[in-house]
Amino acid sequence: MVSSYQTRVEKELKEICTEVIGLLGPDIKNQTEEEKGNFQPGTLLHAMKEKGRKDETMVFYLKMVGDYCRYLAEINDQKAKAFTEHYYKEAYEVATETLAETHPTRLGLALNFSVCYYEIMKKPDKACELAKKAFDGAIEKLDTLNDASYKDSTLIMQLLRDNLTLWTSEKQDGDEDPSNP
Repeated sequence: MVSSYQTRVEKELKEICTEVIGLLGPDIKNQTEEEKGNFQPGTLLHAMKEKGRKDETMVFYLKMVGDYCRYLAEINDQKAKAFTEHYYKEAYEVATETLAETHPTRLGLALNFSVCYYEIMKKPDKACELAKKAFDGAIEKLDTLNDASYKDSTLIMQLLRDNLTLWTSEKQDGDEDPSNP
């Protein structure tokens, strides 16, 4: 019974995630890996790309595509896994060009992208590098935050730091384990 329920939930999750991703721009069901970054005409990201927009909104929606691809990758959709890193990278490039290190959207992207590296892509060193770079960059500019974004930014920074602490302790535990060569 649990297995049939899990199958049903995964099927519904796949349908919903694929639909949301398609509404935003990519057609991950039909695109090849070489076509990553191509957005279907009439979609939000296609219109934004056509207008040359590179701003917080673009970062938010690219991050959202990365997030939904990651959800699919978590249920072993290998094609979505390949797309996940691409869209997070694209969002991160735009974020580093246009958003301050302390901006909550940029920090949230760094948090999700680092979790993706750690849990989905199995690249713990890249996860730690990205999280540390985002945390260190934001901590240097903490005094520039306004009251409106201070709470959001510091909360995300705390999550980045918590992940770094956890990941580095797991790595140290793994290094000390004699059964782990």
